[in-house]
Amino acid sequence: MKPTLSVVVISQNSERVIANTLKSVQGWADEIVVVDGYSTDQTRTISEKYGAKVYLKKYQHEGRQKAFALSKAKSDWVLSLDTDEVVSTSLKKEIHMVLSSNRDGADSYIIPFQNHYLNRHLKYGGEDYKLLRLFKRKIAKVKKAQIHAPFDVGKAKVGELRNKILHYSYRSVPQLYGKFTGYALREAKTKQAKGERTSLKKIFLYPPHMFYARFVESQGYKDGLFRIPLDLGFAYMELLTYLALAYYNMKHK
Repeated sequence: MKPTLSVVVISQNSERVIANTLKSVQGWADEIVVVDGYSTDQTRTISEKYGAKVYLKKYQHEGRQKAFALSKAKSDWVLSLDTDEVVSTSLKKEIHMVLSSNRDGADSYIIPFQNHYLNRHLKYGGEDYKLLRLFKRKIAKVKKAQIHAPFDVGKAKVGELRNKILHYSYRSVPQLYGKFTGYALREAKTKQAKGERTSLKKIFLYPPHMFYARFVESQGYKDGLFRIPLDLGFAYMELLTYLALAYYNMKHK
C-alpha cells in the first residue's frame, strides 16, 4: 500500500500567510493538522477552509506545540511546516516519489530551504540551509525549545531531498523587526533558565559581530545591498537578547 502523509502546522495569528501554506498541500497530503494557539484573527477559519483538522492548545513554547501536533497526526509519514512556508511543486513530486518507491530506505529526510526577503530570493549570509522536516511518524520526537524546536529521529537513517521549501519569513521591515523582537525575548528567557549572565562584551560586541558574520563573512553582500536591513535586524536581535537577559536576571535577584 502507498504510505500516507500528514502535514502538521502550528499557528498563532497567522491569517496573512497560512492560506499559501495550506494551499500548497491541499489535495496532496492525506491529512492536514493545524495546532492553533487560540488565535484572535481568522487563522482557524482559513485552516478549516483548506480542509485542516484544527486543534486548540494554549501557546507555551514552540517545542510543546510541535509535539502536540505530532501526537495528532495519523499517517505513516509526517511533513512539518511553519505558517510562512510553501511546498514547491517540484518538492511535492519528489516527496511523492521517495515515499512511493522507498528508493534509499531512509526513515527521514532533510529538506533544503529557499528563503525570501521582501519577496526576493536570498542565497548567502546564512539563508541557505537544510532542516529535518519529513520523517516516519513513529520514530520522531520534538526537542524542547522556545523557538526553532528541532525534530529528533535518533539513529534512524536520514536521507536528503533536492527540491526546496519556499520560506517567506521576512515579508516587510516592520514585520521582520517584530518577529526578531519576539525571538529575542524568548531567547533571553531560555538563556536565563540555563543560568547564563549578560556582560558588556555581549551587549556591545556581539551585535556588530553578528552583522559582520552574516553580511561579510558569509557573503550576504552577494545578494545585494537591499538585505542590509535584514542583517541589521539580526544584530538588533542579538542586542535585545542580552539587554532582556540583564533585565530578567535583575528581576529574579
